[in-house]
Amino acid sequence: MLTGVEEDVFAQLVTAVDRFAKERLIPAERQVEEENEIPPEIVAEMKDMGLFGLSTPQEFGGIGVSASQEAVLIETLCYASLSFRSLIGTNVGIGAQGIVMDGTPEQKDEWLHRIAAGDVITSFALTEPDNGSDAGGIRTSARRDGSDFVINGTKRYITNAVKAGVFTLFARTDPDKSGADGVTAFLVPADTPGITVARPDRKLGQRGAKTSDVIFDDVRIPESAILGGPDKLNQGFRTAMKVLDRGRIHVGAMSVGQGQRMLDIATDYALDRKQFGKPIGEHQLVQGLLADCQADLHAARALVRATADTFDREGKAILQASCTKYFCTEAVGRIADRALQVHGGAGYMAEYDIERLYRDVRVLRIYEGTSQIQQMIIGRRTLAERAA
Repeated sequence: MLTGVEEDVFAQLVTAVDRFAKERLIPAERQVEEENEIPPEIVAEMKDMGLFGLSTPQEFGGIGVSASQEAVLIETLCYASLSFRSLIGTNVGIGAQGIVMDGTPEQKDEWLHRIAAGDVITSFALTEPDNGSDAGGIRTSARRDGSDFVINGTKRYITNAVKAGVFTLFARTDPDKSGADGVTAFLVPADTPGITVARPDRKLGQRGAKTSDVIFDDVRIPESAILGGPDKLNQGFRTAMKVLDRGRIHVGAMSVGQGQRMLDIATDYALDRKQFGKPIGEHQLVQGLLADCQADLHAARALVRATADTFDREGKAILQASCTKYFCTEAVGRIADRALQVHGGAGYMAEYDIERLYRDVRVLRIYEGTSQIQQMIIGRRTLAERAA
């Protein structure tokens, strides 16, 4: 069972993150949008606050929050632009949790303290040009050569690759096994010879959050780089699935934070903007848009917190996590659409925050398992549990 930090410490942390998001991050959003870069002074403040180590156990220099506490903190942080969360997201989530869950003592000692401090940025190198949702179709190869492995292949849309100090890389170590079998997870230092990080992608939203292709050309690493040690050969997919479970709760919390921000913006606009001689918020059809946003938001928040509680108690929440990721990311898309609609033509203009937030949240329905993949997981597990 994950217990997290003491209640009084947690309450202080939530207050600090709330203040940081509203007083420091939101005023910097337009600068990040224009420059496509998070200011170094904000990065330094995030390090000082310990945000890079939220989920890393205290014994390795982190804060060690539970999944339930992480959900509240990420919701709070994501009241501001998702670009800021992206900077710490891989260290808090998928890029570090594999080491926390399955790493050897040596791997934990080598990496986790620096990850928690923000001195090393992690990247989760799973997606490929021809394999995104079909992670079992990985083509990147890791060929054994004595006690080493030689890696060749390309990874795509890798978050924070340009800043990465270490990649959690998934590669096929047994070409005779199809699907998820025969895939191994490796910890590959970013300065290993043969690694090329392409220039950052141009994206629809979340400027300042960088994704890139990463090319591995005869990259040689020792077998000690296998995440979890040599005994975990060909078991990388299991690690990926465990990591994504908590990660999907995290994405749900992101959706709730952004949903609350957009609803607040739309509500303020409805109170201020006048049409037909009165604030548009007094018109019932506008009230209907706000009511639907509010209902989606309440349902999403309750689902995130219930799923996080299950994860803390049982160490997994496969069906619930997929439901959470699916519902919350679809819900925030609906909230974004309605919030923009409340603004009318103004919502389509870049001078209004809702235009940018509308673009930023669109990717939530895609990464860490698309909505369609979540539907498949939910459907299959529903049938399997009923048949059991």
